[in-house]
Amino acid sequence: MKAYDQLTRAELVEIVKELQQMAQGSRAQQTKNVDALLDSEERLRAILKTAVEGIITIDERGVIKSLNPSAEKIFGYAAFEAIGQNVKLLMPAPFHREHDGYMKNYRQTGHAKIIGIGREVTGRRKDGAIFPMDLSVSEVRLANRRMFTGFVRDISERKRLEKEIIEVSNREQQRIGQDLHDGLCQELAGIEMMCQVLEQKLAAKSKSESQQVGKIAEHIRAAIAHTRQLARGLSPVEVEVNGFMSALLELVANIKKLFHIECRLECPEPVLIRNNIFATHLYRIVQEAINNAVKHGKAKRIVISLKPAGNHIVLAVTDDGAGFSNENKKNGGMGLHIMKYRAGVVGALLEVRSGTDGAGTTVECIFPKDL
Repeated sequence: MKAYDQLTRAELVEIVKELQQMAQGSRAQQTKNVDALLDSEERLRAILKTAVEGIITIDERGVIKSLNPSAEKIFGYAAFEAIGQNVKLLMPAPFHREHDGYMKNYRQTGHAKIIGIGREVTGRRKDGAIFPMDLSVSEVRLANRRMFTGFVRDISERKRLEKEIIEVSNREQQRIGQDLHDGLCQELAGIEMMCQVLEQKLAAKSKSESQQVGKIAEHIRAAIAHTRQLARGLSPVEVEVNGFMSALLELVANIKKLFHIECRLECPEPVLIRNNIFATHLYRIVQEAINNAVKHGKAKRIVISLKPAGNHIVLAVTDDGAGFSNENKKNGGMGLHIMKYRAGVVGALLEVRSGTDGAGTTVECIFPKDL
């Protein structure tokens, strides 16, 4: 048997579920198996005390029943402060307002959005600090009630490292883009001017040679245009405050031109993002969502919406394509994982869902207003 603090999450979930069910057995069974019951309770206490994972149990109303020491450390609450409170205590806005609706929907329909599915979410500490965490929820069905056990891991350090790596990559892309635009393009422009001068000098001596030099100048102009496109692709968002909206408008125009489909931006009021790096992450999310819609969904209509919602901004890309299967949402490809990473870097919540009839896909990204 492994040490409890070395168990994998999957092993921990199964053992805790088993011990909870044993500890909550019928009174008759408890009487017959006192030694087994005491042993299971002792093992459960040992796991809760030593597990690296934060472990929280709640009832079907969302009321916290227990926190282990790791959960106390993660959230900053002593167990006695949190027990008896709704688990919304540990969630930031706007998600804590939606929790009761999730619980009610699950009780009525049995459809779970997170139970049995590990995912990255945000938590709120006692001091109000918001942090990223990895959450897995398991359900234990007892004789006359249901209990839910949440396994939590603070991933702040991992996200910080991911953010640094992506920011370094973005800065290098922007540097290369700037060098292409300001360096190579200028050098090519200088060569083009030299060709034009040579063309004029040769015009009086040899028409054929003059025309040949003119063709060289045309190729150089094409190379300049292509280099500028590459530079724009590496650094799509300008540094100015409204650069994000301008980049989206340019993206919409390019999508129409390249793929001959309907594409538009809905933005009822200006949304200004002052952090250029964050704006670039959001732009890449939109770009990837559109690429998926066109390549995999065969969409003919794409709408990008950018709208304020309280203290947050909702950025959504909706298409009329083939939809996104549950299997794809669960496993996803590299593009979906990168979108989630980028959303995490800017402190955003990313959700991918299909239309009510299974057709079409919406990629929604909710992020704080003060980016």
